[in-house]
Amino acid sequence: MTRVLLTGASGGVGTRLRKLLPAHYPQLRLSDLQPPTDLRSDEEFVAADLADAAAVERMAEGMDAIIHFGAFSVEGPWDTILNANIVGTYNLFEAARRQGVKRVVFASSNHVVGFYPRDQRINTEATALPDTLYGVSKTFGEGLAAFYAHKFGLRVLCLRIGNINEQALDLRHLSIWLKPEDLVQLIRIGVEHPDLNYEIFYGVSDNVRGWWDNANAYRYGYKPSGESEDFVQMALEGQVAKPADPVGDYFQGGPFCSQGFQGDFERLKQRD
Repeated sequence: MTRVLLTGASGGVGTRLRKLLPAHYPQLRLSDLQPPTDLRSDEEFVAADLADAAAVERMAEGMDAIIHFGAFSVEGPWDTILNANIVGTYNLFEAARRQGVKRVVFASSNHVVGFYPRDQRINTEATALPDTLYGVSKTFGEGLAAFYAHKFGLRVLCLRIGNINEQALDLRHLSIWLKPEDLVQLIRIGVEHPDLNYEIFYGVSDNVRGWWDNANAYRYGYKPSGESEDFVQMALEGQVAKPADPVGDYFQGGPFCSQGFQGDFERLKQRD
């Protein structure tokens, strides 16, 4: 059986994956700063701070694959982003190399390309336009993943994840929603597909309003079962309840773009 490590196991996405992954990977090891509050006796948990290289190496010992969702997952102070998302991601890949891990699935983010306008459809070759320091850290992670894949032979899948939820909750989510079961399908491609070396996929379900060309994922057999239009009424009602956000509503990154924005909005729109 494939021995798999899931980092970020105590977070919101990690909690969903704890329920869905064991059916495919019975030998699943969990890790985070603190154990989940509902950790079961049959679950293996290893506490580790990603900024602690020795702890990360112990966490990775004996693993065949790592599903790396451990991170500071919103915008934050530079020191926090640096330690969790940049130093921590380096420690993760270096531990994988040293421990002989064969595969890494890296949770990147749509915020790598957040400053593209919503009326522009982009593919995985699009130049990075991160919308926050968080997005910058995920851009770094994609570059680091490419380096370890090409230099050291790790097989790595980077997932530019949209929004993982049971439903699409607002207008933006109609374009970026990812059903949890579809996330598992993408992860399985990263862990199991024999032809994968280094790839970037968008973590998104079958959304007719989508902004991203996910042909790369479909080329590897991805067949999403989720469709955001199933939640269109809920999403439109949710949008009405949100305050106006001219910058966030223009760019794909949404409120991550408008948070702390001091740029020339009109000039950016002319560029686009």
